[in-house]
Amino acid sequence: MSTISWLTARGLFGRRRFLLLLPLPLLVVGLAVLARWAGVSPTHWGGPVLVGLGLAVVLPVVALIVGTGVLGSEIDDGTIVHILTKPLPRWQIVLPKLAVAIGVTAVTVAIPLYVAGVLAHSVRLGLALAAASAVGAVAYSALFLALSLVTRRPVLLGLVYVLIWEGLLGNYVSGTKVLSVQQYVVTIADRIAPTSMLSAEVSVPVSIVMTVLIAAGFTALAITRLRTFSMAGETS
Repeated sequence: MSTISWLTARGLFGRRRFLLLLPLPLLVVGLAVLARWAGVSPTHWGGPVLVGLGLAVVLPVVALIVGTGVLGSEIDDGTIVHILTKPLPRWQIVLPKLAVAIGVTAVTVAIPLYVAGVLAHSVRLGLALAAASAVGAVAYSALFLALSLVTRRPVLLGLVYVLIWEGLLGNYVSGTKVLSVQQYVVTIADRIAPTSMLSAEVSVPVSIVMTVLIAAGFTALAITRLRTFSMAGETS
């Protein structure tokens, strides 16, 4: 399993798509520094930067790029066949790749959000945002990794979920909030460091339970799908 994790990380960092991870996190920090330097009150920019950009855009987009890449790239170039020929249980393939996706996403997002949170309010808010983004990385990574195994267009479907379900419906249709990872992340951050910059609309128990269910459910789906994956590397 450690070998698979190492190969996954090396492949991920060696691909051009990894460069796509850098601009958005840097934008979060840059806007926070600029606003602080200009003397703008955090009450004006904290919500839009921390939640509107950081938790609602940067976290899911980074998770989408990484989560669909840890297996999706091998499906695209056909190297998945070499992995599937190994006498390994499929969970020993999925879990290391999922762990890499979670780790890379969490680090990439948590650090800039911590910095922005400190600039906006306090160290406690920075830690809350970092912790919540790490929790979100678990759910998002499991979801997007599974998508890479069940469809030929995981990035497109992932964007539909992030932009339409969470971004559009999640803001205007109250019933969709209970199925929004973004809402769970905001709730967890707000529970750790309550502030007017965060507006939690889902209860903490629901957020925790749904995060666990999504992570476990889509991980199980990925393992099941990999067991029936054709040697030609085709998905339905």
